[in-house]
Amino acid sequence: MMRRLANLVLLLVAVAFCYGLQISKPHYADLIGPIPVRGKVGDTIVGRSFEVRAEKLEFARKLKTDRFGETKVLTTGGVWAVVTVEFAAKDKSTSVAVASWRGPTGLTYDHTERLSFINNGFLPVTVDPGLPRKARLVFEVSPEEVGNARVLISSKLMAALDSQAEISIGPVAALSDGMPAGTIDTLDLTQAIGGLPK
Repeated sequence: MMRRLANLVLLLVAVAFCYGLQISKPHYADLIGPIPVRGKVGDTIVGRSFEVRAEKLEFARKLKTDRFGETKVLTTGGVWAVVTVEFAAKDKSTSVAVASWRGPTGLTYDHTERLSFINNGFLPVTVDPGLPRKARLVFEVSPEEVGNARVLISSKLMAALDSQAEISIGPVAALSDGMPAGTIDTLDLTQAIGGLPK
């Protein structure tokens, strides 16, 4: 009888110990996850295979774009956040394919796929050493998720043990209607990025 009771107590101690290890140790995905390289708008963030610098951040209620010669106006239930960036490859040609907007609550918005018909200036972007390239990262976000957000940029979807650029947006003032300060009605994406040909 005592032997069974001792075995039961030992089993309960082992279970409690294993549970304690499980909740106190990092999850496996965290162990092999991307390695963050942090900076803010205007900083050059240097990762393993690419460099990125966020030049401009714009908010808009609508986007104007050109699709096969026809003007399209895209609307959203939130706000369009457009980050103009410059990518550069370090020592060999590379591609940057993934960008996400992570709000202050942890809610993550992927780069919009509603602009997939535009080839020039949007993800994925291939860059070669010595030939920097500008691009626009476009997100549909909730206005509450704008301030103190981060833009996460990776070369591939599963960036295990690879660098991931994290651009800190910082605080953004809100207007009376909840939209970010400086929000324009329509942002024209048909215009060239920073003087580059379209």
